[in-house]
Amino acid sequence: MESFYRPSDGVQRIVEKSERPSTRPGPEIISLATGDPDFETPAHIRQALHDAIDSGYTHYIDGRGDPELRAAIAAEASRLTEKPVTDAEICITHGGAGSLSSAILGTVNPGDRVLILEPTYSSYADLLWLIGAEPVFLKQTDDFHLDLDIIRAEAPNARMIIVCHPNNPTGVVYTRSELEELAEIAREHDLLVMSDEAYEALVFDGVEFASTLAIPELRERLIYCQTFSKRFAMTGWRLGYMIAPAEIIRHASTVHRTFNGSGNAAVQRAALAALTVPSDAPEQMRLEYQARREIVAELMAGTPGAEIREPDGSFYYFIKVTAPNAPDDLVAAALEHGVAIRAGTEYGPSGKGYFRITFATDREQLSEGVRRLRRMIEAWV
Repeated sequence: MESFYRPSDGVQRIVEKSERPSTRPGPEIISLATGDPDFETPAHIRQALHDAIDSGYTHYIDGRGDPELRAAIAAEASRLTEKPVTDAEICITHGGAGSLSSAILGTVNPGDRVLILEPTYSSYADLLWLIGAEPVFLKQTDDFHLDLDIIRAEAPNARMIIVCHPNNPTGVVYTRSELEELAEIAREHDLLVMSDEAYEALVFDGVEFASTLAIPELRERLIYCQTFSKRFAMTGWRLGYMIAPAEIIRHASTVHRTFNGSGNAAVQRAALAALTVPSDAPEQMRLEYQARREIVAELMAGTPGAEIREPDGSFYYFIKVTAPNAPDDLVAAALEHGVAIRAGTEYGPSGKGYFRITFATDREQLSEGVRRLRRMIEAWV
């Protein structure tokens, strides 16, 4: 009997374009693939969730999110900006992914050209393909900083520029001067700038991090996307937010409400505790990530057939394989050696020949996984 089900051709094409794995590796595989912190969510945040449920936060709430949480976000963000962030410029979303999707669907039209500074997080292009917009992949410099000449050349007739800062997968932190010049290009060509700053709390070695919120010339065209996932180890809680001009928030929040409905009331009270209750947990996690970064550097140092650059931020290494006998499918090869990694081409065309690993896992698993990868690469030389 013929099935009545017919898949959406458009959505099916989007799924087929993406290289993001749809399943997690089995327990016999060491996973260095997923950007999911192995830390427990801090105890005071977990307790705040229980307290919120007991206090009756189990009903529908404002479509833009808990008013007290929005106020806390505004207060924190305003410490970075010349002009205070207002309530009308904030929308709480279903994870950081909710802010990205709502921002793009609320501001970009089919056929619009959107500049993607790659290698970078793959969801941006997926979302653009989904709505029929045109992602324009712009390769950055050899050290993965902004190639401002290329950006300037491609800016005419574009709608938006998308920046991931600190960058996933490279771990690069862009300098303030780079961002200021980017702001000038955006102003000259009247472009929106969407900045995904999920890893802003994970910066190492005293590297200066300048948020796009701190660039005054960006403010009127900036869509700032953030999540509680990385800073507070809250990936499974699915809570993020965006900050943007009020008119953009109005459109993006309509999209978000249509796709997701009202947010989780109790989880938002827990997020309020995350922002307002003093805790050294985020800093302790950052210090542990920095120690793990050094473990990878030490284990990979001098590996023939590989080039490795220490990340300034995030919890990823983006490793280039130069071994002459390396296979095209690095992911499959790594799985045969008992390690799950991510393909460099998932993050854009210039990722060919690279793979990404995460150090958001415990030291023992991380060390053994990296040793296996080193032996694998050495065998190809």
